Amino acid sequence: MDRTLFLVQELVKLESITPNDAGCQDFISACLTSCGFTHEQMDYVDTKNSWYRRGTAKPLFVFLGHTDVVPVGDPSCWLSPPFMPTITNDRLFGRGVADMKGAIAAFIVAVERFVKAFPDHQGSIAMLLTSDEEGIATNGVVKVVEQLEQRHEKIDWCLVGEPSCKNNLGDVLRVGRRGSLCAKLTIYGVQGHVAYPDLAENPIHTCAPFLQALANESWDQGNTFFPPSRLQISNIHSGTGAENVIPGELQIQFNIRFSTELNEHIIKQRVDELLTKFALKHDIEWRLSGQPFLTEAGELVAATELAIKKITGIKVLKDTGGGTSDGRFIAPTGAQVVEFGLLNETIHKINENILVTDLALLADIYEQILINLLLKSTK
Repeated sequence: MDRTLFLVQELVKLESITPNDAGCQDFISACLTSCGFTHEQMDYVDTKNSWYRRGTAKPLFVFLGHTDVVPVGDPSCWLSPPFMPTITNDRLFGRGVADMKGAIAAFIVAVERFVKAFPDHQGSIAMLLTSDEEGIATNGVVKVVEQLEQRHEKIDWCLVGEPSCKNNLGDVLRVGRRGSLCAKLTIYGVQGHVAYPDLAENPIHTCAPFLQALANESWDQGNTFFPPSRLQISNIHSGTGAENVIPGELQIQFNIRFSTELNEHIIKQRVDELLTKFALKHDIEWRLSGQPFLTEAGELVAATELAIKKITGIKVLKDTGGGTSDGRFIAPTGAQVVEFGLLNETIHKINENILVTDLALLADIYEQILINLLLKSTK
């Protein structure tokens, strides 16, 4: 059996629903320490974080990934048990095969082969894994990066193994991500009887023009790498459940995915201006999930493009689509960050699956990236 396939099957068997690692990182440690990596555990609260490193010299190349997976939904809807990896028609089924245990298996095989072939390579190789990417991501990579920064352990290049490709392995390379800003907004009115609206103030009614304006707001036009920023209202709740009571409060949640043309301060200011315009009594809580980042060019982008072309023959499309990833915690340190992994068609879905042949190709691409960077770098 191909080693990459073997490793991903072993990892899928471990039921690592976020933030539970379920032994994944210990399994990976056994693989990496055997080829010269040190293993440092950096756990916070309920989250397991592992920092594996081989070498102390610069430049430092890091594979970044997560061992946690999302819940499976109704197991009876799966073609096979979600934590029993199963191959059907050349496709491997199981929770996490695409997001992102397949990439982690390819990380391992790539470094095993590279280190064996080039034991005296330049620079250093590291792998950073967390069990808190699919959850709230407060005790994972963000905490490890803080510790690395405190001890001046600087990352030069970081490849995130998130599933990036759309139709074929090698067709999409993420060179950045949009920022994500969340808000919880409470609009206040006066509760009362529906038969006496003059004695009450319905926050649903008073808020309606504001919501229309918020939904129609044009935030920016985007740029070469980013689409226009978009706001989406995700939840609205009000009322006591009784049909004859005017509610006294309205709760709204919304999120804006924003480009490098915006920042959180501008967004907050413009929302506040709309709230003032419509004279709404309110409270608002903001949560910044991540700033936008962009690695427009550089050694990492070039090395990855060349590797993809060599292994697959595809000229990759560079984009910044999708949601957020843990790359948002690495980019602010000054590191070059890209994301490249398997197809994202079935991630988080029932019957998540990948092409078996893509696993070996992905390991080949990762190994070629190491060759392109650590055998030629003069940094």
